[in-house]
Amino acid sequence: MAQELSVVLGAVAAVLLVSVLAVRVSVRLGFPSLVLYLAIGVLLGEGGIGIEFENAALTESLGLAALVLILTEGGLTTRWSEVRESFWPGVVLSTVAVAVSIAVTGAGLHLVLGLDWRFALLWGAVLASTDAAAVFSVLRNLSVSRRLAGALELESGMNDAAAYLVVVLLAAGSTATWLDPLLAIYELVVGGLVGVGLGWLGSHALRRAALPATGLYPLATVSVSVLAFSGGAFIHASGLLAAYVAALVLGNSKLPHRNDTLSFAEGLGWLSQIGLFVLLGLFMSPNRLLDAVVPGLVAGVVVTLLARPISVAVSLMPFRVPWREQAFLSWAGLRGAVPIVLAMIPITEGVPGAHRLVDAVFVLVIVLTIVQGSTLPLVARWLGLAKTGETREVDVDAAPLDELGAVLLTFTVPADSRMHGVYLRELRLPIGATVSLLVREGVGHTPAPTMRLQEKDQLLVVATEQARDVTEQRIRAVDRAGRFARWRGETGKD
Repeated sequence: MAQELSVVLGAVAAVLLVSVLAVRVSVRLGFPSLVLYLAIGVLLGEGGIGIEFENAALTESLGLAALVLILTEGGLTTRWSEVRESFWPGVVLSTVAVAVSIAVTGAGLHLVLGLDWRFALLWGAVLASTDAAAVFSVLRNLSVSRRLAGALELESGMNDAAAYLVVVLLAAGSTATWLDPLLAIYELVVGGLVGVGLGWLGSHALRRAALPATGLYPLATVSVSVLAFSGGAFIHASGLLAAYVAALVLGNSKLPHRNDTLSFAEGLGWLSQIGLFVLLGLFMSPNRLLDAVVPGLVAGVVVTLLARPISVAVSLMPFRVPWREQAFLSWAGLRGAVPIVLAMIPITEGVPGAHRLVDAVFVLVIVLTIVQGSTLPLVARWLGLAKTGETREVDVDAAPLDELGAVLLTFTVPADSRMHGVYLRELRLPIGATVSLLVREGVGHTPAPTMRLQEKDQLLVVATEQARDVTEQRIRAVDRAGRFARWRGETGKD
């Protein structure tokens, strides 16, 4: 038993190392690393090394677990100040656009592939959701306006819930009734409320907890989001939406050791993506993929060139979004692991033809991930939406000093920040806050009022709990507007 365990652990570690190195390779080749993870899984499977894995129920369960962690990472790293103006467009894209996409895709595949209406709509539901992992990995390296990025982030974080509900209903063979829309609204609304409630309670408790080790804060934060998923599912609400919303609330709260938490969540997100895509690649049988090429390509054309543009145009009609931005949002509807995970549900429910759906979705995901993921920056530039030289706002981290009733604030002066060249005395921090250390090029300096800040300087500020909020706002105000922030009316508030 011990020898078998060592072999399994060694194999898992080797796969993880190869997958991590694949990130570097994908950057050089210019296409998303997710495709390489799928390829690794296929090579390990029956078409390569020969590992046989055909447990659809386990794949679905592990896929949902990985999706929860991916959504958690996405919520924690999403800044509310950057997506706030895109909130309602994001909500509409994650609900109305999903419904329109299901209808258009179902009608198109019914006509082109001759699928019966229920199965065609099931295909549409499986393909309606954009993939959080794919969107987060590509979008975070793309410089577009806050409104566009915010709408895509919110959509990819929330639309999995709506698509999952429809897939479950159709796979179970439920006949559509007037109660189904009410049930969907209930699950989404209550799931969102569960996420807000547990996120607020978790942030409130973590800010006041004096945990004995720094590493416990990231664990506790992620646990709150996972608990939101379980709590939402327990009361028959949307657990996926609850997890994402809870993480969004937590990520925008004044959490202790926030940077450590984000780094931990990012690592979990990468681990989940790697494990999920390798598992999905392992599940696939290369012998069946040849027959799925034509249906997969047809479905990809219908979804990308027909359903996605129509759903974006219809759902964003009240917001009068320019056609260039609509075109970008249409092309940025990346598909990834989520459609494959959703396609596992019909298999576990015994829906006839479900394996054909999984194979076609697998082909579609590979093609669209390569085509859309690699060309998205070009499309943004072609549409005149790419931004260059955009500054990054200062990120302030905090650690509690419970016995002193104070906090340690740390931040690094970003590139192109207006804080560059400002004298320390011109920071004008409030009473109860002081700069205790400045690190420049790895060398620590005792702060003096006559020292001028430079890009990449790291500062340590000690502040009382009462002065914390004002201190953070002052730091952000100087970062945005320089030494004359107050004269320019910059308060540093989100």
